[in-house]
Amino acid sequence: MGTLKGKKAFVTGAEQGIGYAVAESLIKAGCDVALHFFQGTEGPEKLVKLAKSLGQKAAYFSGDLTIEDQVKDCVQKSAEFLGGMDILVNNVGGLIARKSLVEVDMKFYNIVMDVNLKTMVLVTRDCIPYLEKTGAASIVNLASLAGRKGGHGGSLIYSASKGAVLTFTRALAGELGPKGIRVNAVAPGLILGTRFHNTFTTQESAEETIKGIPLGRAGNIYDIARAITFLASEYDGFITGETIDINGGVYCA
Repeated sequence: MGTLKGKKAFVTGAEQGIGYAVAESLIKAGCDVALHFFQGTEGPEKLVKLAKSLGQKAAYFSGDLTIEDQVKDCVQKSAEFLGGMDILVNNVGGLIARKSLVEVDMKFYNIVMDVNLKTMVLVTRDCIPYLEKTGAASIVNLASLAGRKGGHGGSLIYSASKGAVLTFTRALAGELGPKGIRVNAVAPGLILGTRFHNTFTTQESAEETIKGIPLGRAGNIYDIARAITFLASEYDGFITGETIDINGGVYCA
């Protein structure tokens, strides 16, 4: 496992939850970090203070990553601040709402696919020119257990979008491997303490889900952050095109 000291990372959706924990972990591992946010600066402000306290640098940049021009602006500012880019973590995503198929209209379909897949495509595309200059870079995409198993009721389109992320990861690994860029994904299961589950998961539902988890507990944001930091620190490693399933044993690939 390579050292992350002095490496340059860009994390999307770093204001809370998994994105915040990933950025925190990368900073503590020695990275300079550009933090994308869309709603609220409290989290990014804390991360900037953490980086400065460790003699590193961090800054935050806003943008709606479903809009192409805003993606270009955010990526460019982030790369200029960092002076390059070694690591990209595509964390942005969301369920939006629970709807059965008969309730799905094309507006809702497009929103879910845009948030979970289009953002990843646009951000990654614009980061590639910076990542390929390093000769040994790492991309980590956030998928979901829902992309493996189909998810709970009302998450059909979300699950389909996360399934697409898994395929996107495998295909992109083949495309970018010759450029020295590894591409992997993590697929979290029930991770409490995130905006996602605070919004869409009731206490009763969480308790019922936990009954079926072999390890007997829900995950937390740092369970995910540790795995992503590992994949990032293997920037000169031999792991690419893979998905790490982080679900306490509910699904084993």
